[in-house]
Amino acid sequence: MSRVLAIDYGAKRTGLAVTDPLGIIATPLDYLSTHDLEGFLKDYFSKEDVEKVVVGMPKKLDGTDTNATTLVQEFVNRFKKVFPAKELILHDERFTSKMALDAMIEGGTKRSDRRKKGNIDKISATIILQSYLESNL
Repeated sequence: MSRVLAIDYGAKRTGLAVTDPLGIIATPLDYLSTHDLEGFLKDYFSKEDVEKVVVGMPKKLDGTDTNATTLVQEFVNRFKKVFPAKELILHDERFTSKMALDAMIEGGTKRSDRRKKGNIDKISATIILQSYLESNL
């Protein structure tokens, strides 16, 4: 089977999460500079069998766009041009950063590690991916 990759896209940093080869368990993969994302994905896709890519789509509580929605949509458009064979799914990412921080606190993560925003980004990507997996059971 193939993996599912989740992307928590941001202006500066992007968090990534991935499933196991059976597509069952979501785990944090990494975070990186958004500037390096396309190169990372090309390399990752050449090494791993990724069936689907889930991108967190930022929305307000009422479902309207946020300041970041346009940025993510531009990434989505570029992704479709660069990786036309990859199935791309947009998934609601409301509250994922708050949920990630809460999960890190509950898990006993040291305060210094919680301050590293990249750690929150990759946990957020994991929450997006887990939410997607649960919604498709």
